[in-house]
Amino acid sequence: MTLSTLDLALVEEATKKSGLIWVRGAGADRALWHAWVDGAAHVLGDGPGEQPLPGLADGATAEVTVRSKDKGGRLVAWTAAVRELPPGGGAWEAAVAELKGKRLNAPDSEEMTARWARECRVLRLEPVAASTDLPDGSLAAVPVGSPAVTRRPVPAGLPKLLLKRRKADRGA
Repeated sequence: MTLSTLDLALVEEATKKSGLIWVRGAGADRALWHAWVDGAAHVLGDGPGEQPLPGLADGATAEVTVRSKDKGGRLVAWTAAVRELPPGGGAWEAAVAELKGKRLNAPDSEEMTARWARECRVLRLEPVAASTDLPDGSLAAVPVGSPAVTRRPVPAGLPKLLLKRRKADRGA
């Protein structure tokens, strides 16, 4: 599962076009918005009002799954080396410039980058290995038990009652 030039091109193109990527860090699985800059996906979070980045630590690895934008199916999965970018550096500035354009509904668009520098983390997820092989089984989580049920059959008298109301509305 090494990263060839063709694999890197697939990872880059798929990740650039996808609005969200699924990232699994140390035990946590999250859908994250991102920006592709200089050969890696960059995510921002862990600050007030921003997406949480659980299980993603500087120097660790993460598993990234990219979905098709039009069909929603899995295109490629890749292993990323996680690196936290220090605020104010050249790499941080380049990543934040792209992320700022993709951030929707920011409460403070004028002061957003200063707030990110103070309160958030910017992580660089650099591809180190990729796979286009599909898993053998379903990756769906088992639904949590609940007393809620789906719709029950319509009571026998309801259609007649609704029909009477329609006739009364037409006559009035």
